Amino acid sequence: MLQDFISEEREEIIKRAREKVARRLAPRPTPHELARGIPLFLTQLGEVFRCKIDGRDMGAAATQHGSDLLQQGFSIAQVVHDYGDLCQAITELAVDRFVPIGTRDFQTLNACLDNAIAGAVTEYSRLREVDVSDAETRRRGFFAHELRNHLNTAMLAFQAVKSGRVGVTGSTIEVLERSLRSLRELIDRSVTEVRLESGTRHRERLRVADFIDEMEIDASIHATERGVGLTVEHGDRTLEIKVDRHLLSSAIANLLQNAFRFTQPSGHVTIRTHSTRDHVAIEVEDECGGLAPGTAEAMFRPFAQHGSNRAGLGLGLSISRQAVEADGGKISVRDIPGKGCVFTVEMPLAVGDRSEA
Repeated sequence: MLQDFISEEREEIIKRAREKVARRLAPRPTPHELARGIPLFLTQLGEVFRCKIDGRDMGAAATQHGSDLLQQGFSIAQVVHDYGDLCQAITELAVDRFVPIGTRDFQTLNACLDNAIAGAVTEYSRLREVDVSDAETRRRGFFAHELRNHLNTAMLAFQAVKSGRVGVTGSTIEVLERSLRSLRELIDRSVTEVRLESGTRHRERLRVADFIDEMEIDASIHATERGVGLTVEHGDRTLEIKVDRHLLSSAIANLLQNAFRFTQPSGHVTIRTHSTRDHVAIEVEDECGGLAPGTAEAMFRPFAQHGSNRAGLGLGLSISRQAVEADGGKISVRDIPGKGCVFTVEMPLAVGDRSEA
């Protein structure tokens, strides 16, 4: 188990991480960071790892660790880079020691890294009472971390395959594929943000059923990967809407990614469409266990994160709302107590002849 490997190889991991930090150009390493920071970071990462294994709330532990580090004078840049260097040292040492790291261990380690950094950044924001003018800086910092994390994982998996020590059909390839898919989703979301901010949109007439068929292809891959059931319920297959295809695809994809993330393995996700007199509704229903009271509206705010899984930026639902509203639609969420929730995107039906498109 990776947890045992980290414990047994603690000193070597610290040595390798210190070497990485010492070579870093920015932010410049400090003697305190090298002497005391790296061992402390590894200890905290190990505690978050144990929370994940034991099923306890990683988020609470990560936030407390973030508070401790920042109060000791570590900058947010040091927190982000040092956690990343530690994870890289762990995976590289495992490859050198011929210690197999399975898919589940890779997922757990990266989830711990995400939670540790997200907790530190969140606590940093709270302690510094970041105002609106700082939001863009925080968004860029989050984005850079997420991009770096996925890229590091992909590179390490690729190096392991390239070394010839692992096969091309095993769990390492699955990790590489998943990292590349996450990078694609991250870039797609960034493109959506640029289109929204610039006002650059291309509206076209879409048949809703054909659009859902396209979304189902990618959704099926995510469902299989997560061990979650997927059902697609089509309504009237003749319904059409006039939208920016990229923006709507981004919005629905974000809803589906959240649904698969928070639905427990062996749970179920459903996509369905139905219509009223002048609108079509696309619903994504998950089995997340239900929402805490008063959280429904807050979920659409930037940097809001639902549940104990703190991975990612907490921007997906906010961007989804912007994308939907840009084409005259609206998005809402309905709680199913004790079971899950239903996100609904309502878009105006297209009217008139197709020559208007």
